[in-house]
Amino acid sequence: MIARLRLLGLMVRPRAAITMWTFLVIGLARHAGPTVSIDLVWATVALAASYAVATSVNDLADVDIDRTNKLRDRSRPLATGTASVADLRWTAATAGVVALAAAIPLGAPGLAVIGLCLAVDVAYSAAPARLSRRWTLAPLVLTVAYVALPYVLGITVAHGSWRASTDAPLVAGLCILFFARIILKDVRDRLGDAAHGKPTMLLRLGKGATCAVSIVAATVGIAVIVFAIQPPPAIDLAIALDAAAIVWMLARLRATADPTTELVTIGTAARAGNALLITVVAWLLLSSQGAPPAQASLLVATLTTVAAVGFLDLALRPERARIAYKA
Repeated sequence: MIARLRLLGLMVRPRAAITMWTFLVIGLARHAGPTVSIDLVWATVALAASYAVATSVNDLADVDIDRTNKLRDRSRPLATGTASVADLRWTAATAGVVALAAAIPLGAPGLAVIGLCLAVDVAYSAAPARLSRRWTLAPLVLTVAYVALPYVLGITVAHGSWRASTDAPLVAGLCILFFARIILKDVRDRLGDAAHGKPTMLLRLGKGATCAVSIVAATVGIAVIVFAIQPPPAIDLAIALDAAAIVWMLARLRATADPTTELVTIGTAARAGNALLITVVAWLLLSSQGAPPAQASLLVATLTTVAAVGFLDLALRPERARIAYKA
């Protein structure tokens, strides 16, 4: 039992779960008052558990692809042989129960959102839907699961309600930006995807076209986000710097043919994207509590400077990066 509980924690995959949590916090920040309730803890547990369902079901569905791609790190226990099919089924079932139980204190709206998360988790990977095998739908489904549903869960935590005039533009921008990122995940997996007949945008359109779509989507998404949150000029500048960094890395990705450089470049672009999201969270939280624009701008400038150091270290010296999910 202890081993299975450890496996349950492993399948949360913190880096990806934190990305989803960031969108939850953005939804919360858009609606939050001066205090945050214990509901944020329940929502965090529910969202993390629902993601463990997604990873467990996906690993069961794509184990052959993962083995072909030689994903040998411990976060792929089925591919490495450290966990069995029965173990992953137990993890998926247990995580689903935990997700629903944690959503109960959030009331009917929270239960509805987590229920939708779980439905998407299963439909994405498992038969008969297997939406992951539909290359036109897969990135859209992931965008809903990673961005839109966590954002709505954040509204639930804030005890707010959907406001089309303010929420719709922000969610649209965030979704478009995330779409630009998620269509690049198949760069890592293309060998196994091709060998096992899994259609993806990358395999259908080619790398050049996929990168071009990503660049356009990132640019449009960021522009929509700026329109939605209407920050002061100094924060506009910070977001513009993050946008330039993302486009720089995507252009580099399009030009390189080395597999390791491709992965490092995608990871470096992701760092700039994370910095942008942190900027959005900071501005929304500070503005909702009446912080003067000058103080908000100073904080964002500090955060941007710190993020820029890490970004430039990878961008200018990519050979120092480590690929963590392979042996």
